[in-house]
Amino acid sequence: MNTPAHLLIGAAAFARPARGRILAAAVLGSLLPDLSLYVMAGVSLFILGIPEQVVFDQLYFSPAWQTVFAIDNSFFLWAFALAIGLWRKWRVLIVAASAGLLHLAMDFLLHAGDGRPQFWPLSDWVFHSPVSYWDSAHHALWVAPVSVAVCAGGYVVLWNRGLSVPAKLFFAALLGAEIWVIRQWLLFF
Repeated sequence: MNTPAHLLIGAAAFARPARGRILAAAVLGSLLPDLSLYVMAGVSLFILGIPEQVVFDQLYFSPAWQTVFAIDNSFFLWAFALAIGLWRKWRVLIVAASAGLLHLAMDFLLHAGDGRPQFWPLSDWVFHSPVSYWDSAHHALWVAPVSVAVCAGGYVVLWNRGLSVPAKLFFAALLGAEIWVIRQWLLFF
């Protein structure tokens, strides 16, 4: 699933109230499983000047990158973080870990051929879903409208929780980005 969708859905699911540290924790937890990809791809593309095809066709699937993805997408590590939050009654950690686990669950179901090893450190097995959020050969034409509807619904939920004006603009930008990215995926893939 696209990162803007994760942020919208994670915030709508767990940011109660939709402000302050709780909102920030929901957004951060929703972002962290994808952050390493942005950092590694950004450095590769814009600092090292590596061609896009090499980054996304070779480096993305390399053992080194997959190891990083295995760590930050581990159901076990995120569940451990949630357990610590519950044990210590740290609401911010509970919200962040819950949003991270929701992110992982959505990715588990919607990555066909480009999934991540989410059972690290016990296994490097990757589930290849029959359904993809971006690849029309794997039902993305059906997934995309559902994804947009869920994101729009998430935005409405957040709006109704009394977001500040800057937060309304931030989440509106995320919804716009999600719609634009889905349009691009469907046009080109």
